[in-house]
Order: sequence, then structure tokens, then C-alpha cells
Amino acid sequence: MSEQSETLLSVQGLEKHFPITKGLIKRQVGAVKAVDGLDFEVRTGETLGLVGESGCGKTTTGRLITRLLEPTGGKILFEGRDITHMSQGALRPLRRDMQMIFQDPYSSLNPRHTVGAIVGAPFRIQGVKTEHGTKKAVQDILELVGLNPEHYNRYPHEFSGGQRQRIGIARTLALKPKLIIADEPVSALDVSIQAQVVNLLEDLQNELDLTYVVIAHDLSVVRHISDRVAVMYLGKIVELAESKSLYETPMHPYTTALLSAVPVPDVKGRAGRERIRLQGDVPSPLNPPPACRFHTRCWKAQEICKTVEPPLAEMATGHRVACHFPENAPKDAVQGDPATQVPA
Repeated sequence: MSEQSETLLSVQGLEKHFPITKGLIKRQVGAVKAVDGLDFEVRTGETLGLVGESGCGKTTTGRLITRLLEPTGGKILFEGRDITHMSQGALRPLRRDMQMIFQDPYSSLNPRHTVGAIVGAPFRIQGVKTEHGTKKAVQDILELVGLNPEHYNRYPHEFSGGQRQRIGIARTLALKPKLIIADEPVSALDVSIQAQVVNLLEDLQNELDLTYVVIAHDLSVVRHISDRVAVMYLGKIVELAESKSLYETPMHPYTTALLSAVPVPDVKGRAGRERIRLQGDVPSPLNPPPACRFHTRCWKAQEICKTVEPPLAEMATGHRVACHFPENAPKDAVQGDPATQVPA
């Protein structure tokens, strides 16, 4: 994928705060800052991985991008069009170009509908007419994702987890979308099936020229499929880089800790590898720490980390990190003095 690819999706200062109310009159007493100021772009034909531990705001971000949730602040631009607060009626035609693969194939498929009805629903909802009828179009898509076209009249309970996820992927592909948000597409599946589904997503991307945002907490899955990776912590992106650069030279201490926890099957590969164990629990998004949100668990934290929020600044070509004291930073990158850092 070339650097010159045009931008398909642009997210600027995106926020989602869920209000906490109390009493009969529902007085707001606080807000859960699930997503708190995200900036990133997704280029046509690329795969952006979005990683982080549970509760960091990954899934909320995916639902905001597809406008299943209304943003509290910021901007979402899809193909240059501002869709941040677009009405559901105006969004309907755009739904053809933006689709989502949900995490749990057991709850995302209606058990009362046949596979044909589930995968054919987008055609009916959007009023799309196909050359040889909806049934033939659905059977072609089922074949594309590795299912038997004769399964058209079966129900979801007759399939395994991997097959159900393939049905979900088939439904997503029905209208040939440009952008697919895959929310933990393999986390509910057996390890033996995960590789098959990841390879299927890659093959479909090459065949249909798709653009993905893959949300995951499994760093090995993200490494296999992503062109670039964004690491989230407590509602913010702390590092964003090309996949190879991020895995070989992680700069944010949180990314370093995440990578140290990835299992390595090769005994030789584990030699000399230090496992970083973070102290304490993830702070509550109701009351996140001031300045750098990671400072309460970071072994490199100093006074400046508690008072000045580090910007997401470019430390190397295409490698942005929000840290005053980054790891593996180039010699010429200024550390510890945010006033001299160049904002990305």
C-alpha cells in the first residue's frame, strides 16, 4: 500500500462521554470518558489495527465511526464528507459503504432467521436489485467466504462458531462496502479457527479492495493483518505507527509492556526477553488521571508526566507517540520537554 493512497476515513478529536445520572430527576453527576480525543486517518486499501486492554474504548470507537453511537465531540469524515451528526435517514445510503463485523457470532445473528434471510437482509433494506435475484447473490457470497451455498435455508444454531462468523462476514460483504470495522472478529473463536478467519479477511481484502479497521486485544492477530497499528489506553491513542516499526521498536512504555506479554512458542525466542508486569489496576474512565493517563502505572513516570499531557508527536518517520520519555526513541528526538516537541 503506497503512502500516497487517498484518505478514506479521517477522525479528528473524537469524543464519547456517557453521562452518569442520579436520583429521580436524572441529575448528571459525572461522565464515563470512554473515548476522549482521538486523531487518526485510514487510507484506502489499508488495514489499521486498534489495540489495547479491555475497557480502553476500542469498541466504542468502532461504533462511533459507523455512527451506531452519537459522538459527544470531534469530527468523523468519510470520503471527505462530515458524517459526525448526520441523521439516520441521510446515513442510510452511506451504510452500503460502511459495515461492521461484530465480536460475538452467537449473539449477532438472529436465531429465528435462515442464513439466506440474514445475508440477504442488506439487499432488502437498501432496495438493491441483483442481476440473477437475491438468492443467487447470497449463495455467491456464501461460497466466497468458504460456506456451502446449499446452507441457504439453514439456521444459525446448525453452525459452529467459525461458520457463524463467516455468515456474519458474508452479511457484511453483501453490498461490497469500502470500509469494514471488524470488532474483535476472531476473539470468540477457537485458536484453530482464528487463523482461517484472519486469512479469509486478508484474501477478501485483496480480492474486493477493502479497507479495514481491525479492533483487537490479541497483538499477534493484529501483527499478522495490519499495515499500521494504533495503541489505545483509557480513551486515548498513545502510539501510532507502521506495524513493523511498532513491533520492532515500540516507543511508548505501555506498548512495550503489552508486547512483553505476547506468548512466544519458541523457547530460544524467549531467551533474554523480560516480561514487564504493570503495577496496579487500570484507572476508572469516570475519573482518569491528569496529564499522561498512564503515569500511575509507568516505571518511567516523573513529575512532568503528572502535570503536562504529552502530545501525540512524531518521533520517527510515520511513528507517533504520546510520551515525555519514550523508549527506543532516535537520538535526535527531544525527551522530557514537551514544549520543544513538534505536534503531529
